[in-house]
Amino acid sequence: MADAATAYLVDFLQTRDRAPASDLDHALDLARALREPVPERGVDFAALLRTIAEGATKGFDTAGPGYLAFIPGGGLFAASIADYVADTINRFVGIWNPAPVLAQMEWMALRWFCDLFDYPEAGRGILTSGGSMANFSAIVTARAARLPENFLSGTLYTTDQTHASVAKAAALAGFPLTNVRRVPTTPELRMDLGALRRAVRDDREAGFQPFCLVVSAGTTNTGAVDPLADAATVAGQEDLWLHVDGAYGGFFQLTDRGRARFTGIDRADSIVLDPHKGLFLPYGTGALLVRDGAALRAAHQVGAHYLQDLAPEGEIPNFADYSPELSRDFRGLRVWLPIKLHGLAAFREALDEKLDLARLLYDELASVPGFQLPWEPELTVVAFRYQPRVGEANAFNRRLLDRINASRRIFLSSTLIGARYTLRACIVSHRTHRDRIEEAAKIISSAASELEGGA
Repeated sequence: MADAATAYLVDFLQTRDRAPASDLDHALDLARALREPVPERGVDFAALLRTIAEGATKGFDTAGPGYLAFIPGGGLFAASIADYVADTINRFVGIWNPAPVLAQMEWMALRWFCDLFDYPEAGRGILTSGGSMANFSAIVTARAARLPENFLSGTLYTTDQTHASVAKAAALAGFPLTNVRRVPTTPELRMDLGALRRAVRDDREAGFQPFCLVVSAGTTNTGAVDPLADAATVAGQEDLWLHVDGAYGGFFQLTDRGRARFTGIDRADSIVLDPHKGLFLPYGTGALLVRDGAALRAAHQVGAHYLQDLAPEGEIPNFADYSPELSRDFRGLRVWLPIKLHGLAAFREALDEKLDLARLLYDELASVPGFQLPWEPELTVVAFRYQPRVGEANAFNRRLLDRINASRRIFLSSTLIGARYTLRACIVSHRTHRDRIEEAAKIISSAASELEGGA
């Protein structure tokens, strides 16, 4: 079974450059064919593998070089091997002493992340299923650190560009959604800190308890970076927990350009990262870092008599004390192994390449009459729309997206910024290189020209 699965996967990876960026033809028919009562008898593995392989061809090719929608996650093969090993040996690392060496591997990966942001030795972190769970634990930690047990007067501050998982995290942490304040943004779609100060003042005068400021190190819509250093100053003056959502952009800290754009991020109380984005790992790999590890532990640790035979925390953290999870998989190996295998320089070079590719696509589209690109890419999101000579622009751009994606060589997504229907390309996959971005620019400009001619 292992040999057959590996042969399929190697072939799968070797054909990504030729595979369609999306293919949903007859996908629902194949999905419906799987609906059945639970089987009483087993089925031959080769037949099951063929079913899986056929299903994998139907959908968005999130592992391919043409996938530029949402935030791509390409998935390094080394991480696949790590998961194969981790799932087979099936060791428990939520408490350190059942598997000290493996728990140390996971803690080492988290310590590397802390060091990347110049966090002190007291800093701690957890690996999560993604940015959503990491944001949830961050809000819970901020709530515990800044508010009393009766916390319903607490308010936190975001913008309309902040990832939706933050508002969801606040709701799951027990706050009414009306306590999540949306601070206005500047024309560059960054948080307006003057407006933030006024919102905090107004809330205090109305009897609320401002406690948390959430800023972005790369928004999903456009890759905008909030003014992190100035936000840290405001947070300190207003006694707010400063949380940075760096799920998409945080690992650009590895590059000189990213570190320059993230000046002040080391002052954050907590930072969310998604290794399944910026480190090209498989989906299901997020991280939360907290400057004061004791605050993270205090917000999550609950003892139980049935755990009394296990060792208390020592030089290796007990991750269960820092996380909502007790039972969980050994996520650390899929982080530790690729970094050890490839070295950090390989990731830095790949991220630098993605920054260059975003600039290339921006410049190519900006040179074509009719395209509007209001925001230069700060990271690797290129947001654009086309202004047709006749007709309604939003409707035109909806048709433009459909025509672009119909090429099956690239796959883009859209968003609404204000009332403007906006297309966006996000370049993060380690399999996306210059040839595909040059091809993307031609596909996009040709699609606009064809639609204009048809109009």
